[in-house]
Amino acid sequence: MSWGPRPASRLHRAGSRQHRGNGWDVLRATLTRADPKEFLFFNRNATGKPAAKAFIKRLQERTADRDKPVSTKAFQTQLKAIQKFGRSAPSDLSKLTNPTLMANGDNDRMVPSMLSEDLHRRIKGSELIIYPDSGHGGIFQFHDRFSPVAVEFLTH
Repeated sequence: MSWGPRPASRLHRAGSRQHRGNGWDVLRATLTRADPKEFLFFNRNATGKPAAKAFIKRLQERTADRDKPVSTKAFQTQLKAIQKFGRSAPSDLSKLTNPTLMANGDNDRMVPSMLSEDLHRRIKGSELIIYPDSGHGGIFQFHDRFSPVAVEFLTH
């Protein structure tokens, strides 16, 4: 199988609009010696905290062929791209005809649900899933629901 660039036949988008994360989340994670993903991706309530811990534990299950840690330079480049994208004028999505699946948490502080709803309205025929009582990591918190939907979407 070739992994090189090729035209996309289907699009999946999960929390990929304007970055609205809170720098305090990274600081809190550092001060509490927790993984920043716990603060960035999950609600800090009775539902989100255990979901965050379970997600971090699942990340450690894979022991072979793990992704390399993101370098500081790569992280800075990502932030610059997010800032540039966040300040840009909305793209004309009326010509987009690819099947598109979007998923978001209902309490996503990084990519508010209203931005996903806006994209859903602007992409004809798109599908939108909003997961309840979840943040930016809604697809991680509800992986058991999301995975079969994503597989079905990508294979048909």
